[in-house]
Amino acid sequence: MGSNSIRVIILAAGQGTRLRPYTNDKPKCMVELCGKSLVDYQLDAFKVAGVTDITLVAGYQEDKLVRKGVKKILNPDYAITNMVSTLMCAKKLFDGSSDVLITYGDIVYEQRILDAILAAKADICLTIDKEWKRLWSLRMENPLDDAETLKLEGDLIKELGKKANSYDEIQGQYMGLIKVSADKARELVKTWEGMDRNADYDGKDFNNMYLTSFLQHLINLGWPVKAVSVESGWLEIDTVEDLNFFNETLKEGMFDLFNCGA
Repeated sequence: MGSNSIRVIILAAGQGTRLRPYTNDKPKCMVELCGKSLVDYQLDAFKVAGVTDITLVAGYQEDKLVRKGVKKILNPDYAITNMVSTLMCAKKLFDGSSDVLITYGDIVYEQRILDAILAAKADICLTIDKEWKRLWSLRMENPLDDAETLKLEGDLIKELGKKANSYDEIQGQYMGLIKVSADKARELVKTWEGMDRNADYDGKDFNNMYLTSFLQHLINLGWPVKAVSVESGWLEIDTVEDLNFFNETLKEGMFDLFNCGA
C-alpha cells in the first residue's frame, strides 16, 4: 500500500454552482487553476508523498472525472445531499485496515501541508491554517462574513464551523483536510449510522449536514480531534471571483504558492 498504510478519499460530487459557467460541463474539482485542474494538484501531491490508494467520490458530471490508477465511487444523490453523505458513499473504505485521509475536491495545498497531516498521530487530525486571515483578506473585504469559528484547548479542537462574531473565536481556519486513524475508522461510520435522521445539524437536515457539523458531533461525544497547525500554503476555490483572483495573482507571482507563473 502507499505511505503510512493510508487511503485517500477525495470528495468531488458537488455541482459547484458558484463556479458556473466553468462547471457547466465538468465537476468542480476539474476546474483549472493556472492551466491545471484542482484535482491534479492534489493527485500530484499524493504521488510525491507515495500515497497510491486513492478514491474519488463523484456525482455531478462524473463521466468526465477519470484519472488513471484512481478508483471512483458514485454518490447518486449528489444533487440533494452534502459532504457527509458523499463521504459515507465510501464507508466500506473505513474498514480499519488503514488510516483514511479525507480531502475536499476544491482545495489545493503545498506538499508541506500534506506532509504535516500524514505525519500527525491522533484518532482524528485536521489541518488548520493559523494565518487564515491573510488568505481571506485577499479574497474578500470582510473576512468575518465568511470565516467560521475554530476554538482550541491546547492542540485539541473544541468548536468549529459556527458563524463567527469576532476574530477571537477563530484560532485557525478549517481547511477540509482530515485524517482518521485506522483504529477509529469503523467507529466513525457507526457513530454516523447512529445519528438522529430527523435532527437539525447547524441548520441542515441529516442528509445535508456539513462535515464540520459531523466533526462537532464527534467532539461533543468526547472524541479528541487534534489540530495540525500550518501557516498559509493552500487555496480554496469556491466562486468565479476566487478563481479569477488566484489565476491572476499566481500568474503575477504575487502569491508564491505553486510554480505556475507566466
